[in-house]
Amino acid sequence: MDKVAMNFALPVSILREGDSFVAYTPALDLSTAGSTFQEAQKNFGEAVNIFFQELMEMGTLNDVLKDLGWEKQNNNFVPPVVIENSVQNFSIPVLN
Repeated sequence: MDKVAMNFALPVSILREGDSFVAYTPALDLSTAGSTFQEAQKNFGEAVNIFFQELMEMGTLNDVLKDLGWEKQNNNFVPPVVIENSVQNFSIPVLN
């Protein structure tokens, strides 16, 4: 069977948590980390590749992507679009 490339753009947030950097995409609900920004980016790319390879090997690619909100358009899957990425302030009462 011939291999065909699946191309898509993913929204990725990279957060700093202490001395680590965490890369996360809501489109796959997938995250990974690294000790540097660049390492987090590299590890994230590897994690995405592994994620898709495993889904294809298990034969669950279509079902998992649909469950994550992806849509099939012209025989390609399109991830959900992030409408906003913002910071919101909250005040939560706590007991003393």
